[in-house]
Amino acid sequence: MNPSIACATTLIDELIRHGVTDAVLAPGSRSAPLAYALQDADRAGLLRLHVRVDERSAAFLALGLAKASRVPVPVVVTSGTAVANLHPAVLEASHAQVPMMILSADRPPELRGTGANQSTDQVDIFGSATRWSHDLGTPHERDERDAQNAVWRSVASQAVGHARGLLGGAPGPVHLNLPFREPLVPQTSDHGQRAPRLVANGGRPDGRPWTRFAAPASAAASTIRAVPRTLAVLGDVPDPAAAAQFAALADSAGWPLIAEPFGAFHRVRVLPHGPLLLHAQDWVDAHLPERVLVGGRPTLDRGVARLLRNPSVQVELVSPSGLWSDPAHSLSAVHDWAALESSHDAVASSVDREWAAQWRAAGATLAQVAGTVIDESWPSGFTIARAVVHAVPAGSGLFVGSSSAARYLDLGRNSSLVSRDVVSVANRGLAGIDGSISTAVGFALSRADHPAYALMGDLTFVHDANGLLIGPGEPRPDLTIVVLGDDGGGIFGTLEPGAADGAGLDPAYERVFGTPTGVSIAGLCAAYGVPHELVADARVLSERVGSKAKGIRVIEVHLDRSRQRAFQERLFALAGEALT
Repeated sequence: MNPSIACATTLIDELIRHGVTDAVLAPGSRSAPLAYALQDADRAGLLRLHVRVDERSAAFLALGLAKASRVPVPVVVTSGTAVANLHPAVLEASHAQVPMMILSADRPPELRGTGANQSTDQVDIFGSATRWSHDLGTPHERDERDAQNAVWRSVASQAVGHARGLLGGAPGPVHLNLPFREPLVPQTSDHGQRAPRLVANGGRPDGRPWTRFAAPASAAASTIRAVPRTLAVLGDVPDPAAAAQFAALADSAGWPLIAEPFGAFHRVRVLPHGPLLLHAQDWVDAHLPERVLVGGRPTLDRGVARLLRNPSVQVELVSPSGLWSDPAHSLSAVHDWAALESSHDAVASSVDREWAAQWRAAGATLAQVAGTVIDESWPSGFTIARAVVHAVPAGSGLFVGSSSAARYLDLGRNSSLVSRDVVSVANRGLAGIDGSISTAVGFALSRADHPAYALMGDLTFVHDANGLLIGPGEPRPDLTIVVLGDDGGGIFGTLEPGAADGAGLDPAYERVFGTPTGVSIAGLCAAYGVPHELVADARVLSERVGSKAKGIRVIEVHLDRSRQRAFQERLFALAGEALT
């Protein structure tokens, strides 16, 4: 076995020993040793290999796979621009604390800086976005193989430990740069067949990893105080399952809970239309909480941001893995996530019952009044998002695009009408629209035994159309993608540029903010061989979402982008009127 093949095979073997179950490969020549090792492992049933021809899509696929499983997913690429294409997903994984591994093939040191083809400086190319990066020494000949085996396995173990946040930092992306010398392909036998490359020796006995990690010892968890007039606000958290712990503490105390539409928890106790409630400013001022307890990182709603800036309110953060969230510079205390489990006795039934009842009554009022108005606004973005999330079956996974779709869902849904055990995620680390289809595909593949859905705008969809490019024989999820077809960037119409534009019809606004593409979503789907259906009725949309998909399918609903701002302002005004 030549040195490059031996190194690649050993690294992949060690990653499997550490529990890696999926890997993503974008083909290339210099990365051939890793490709052979992954193919062998896939054939042996040791991991599941996903091959993509677009490196950016490959990286977001790995991100989606790791988002729910919380198991590091390696993405393997060749040298040159292939590595740079991973940067957007690496940044998202860093800010969202998603365990992800970059294995980039490289030229050996003697070819660096020489003008050799497809070579650039890849060492630490991702800068501070990675938790750890390492430039591996070039594999040598067999006389040093035993020593190299220990090095390779130790380095692979370090990569896993840092990606999982087990070595003192938060979970996130790591980068292992691998210089390979030729030959890059396996040796062959006299009969022209590739020699076996799966290594049974060289590792620890019984398939154990080279280095085992204990869960990091938590510092002594603080106890969250019992403040009777506490409003709990749940934002995005790196591990969707952790949302249930925050919701459980709020329930134990009796605190009203406002939650963004992400996470995995039973939402029946969440205030229906809670984000909309915060836009009834006079009512909020009259029922102001003494403290807002924030879980994770809320990023969607300006009503939440306004409340956190209020100097009359104490703001405390419960932070997973050191995640900092204080754009208002208002935090008075920060608690580790472990404090949630240790604080139940301290806060049990501590709420001001009369005050909490007023918040819950306000939520019930908005559920009735706003819910009716939203349902009657078809086909607005709010109605479409509402129809989708209310129709997804129990236990489903829902990926949400980070632009208009997330905000429509945040304001349009009634949390109490969402089925039990729905797991909802989005790329909220940096809230970009790139890689959304690929992330949704990865998320669906990681939960293959559950129905999977995605909700996104047409610009988000078009931006990552290559996410639909899945080769024959590759693992393919059962995924329904609902596309909000407003021909452009609808979010700007609800932000400051939309206010300056007025009706949203100014040609200058359309060119630099609205950015209509004129792309046929149906035609695009046809090019990728993906079934497409245009739906014009809310009842039909709910029926389609409630039915089981086979493979990937796209449901498109058209809406008028220019009307969304006016309807959103109507909702905000309605909230104030209903609670006067």
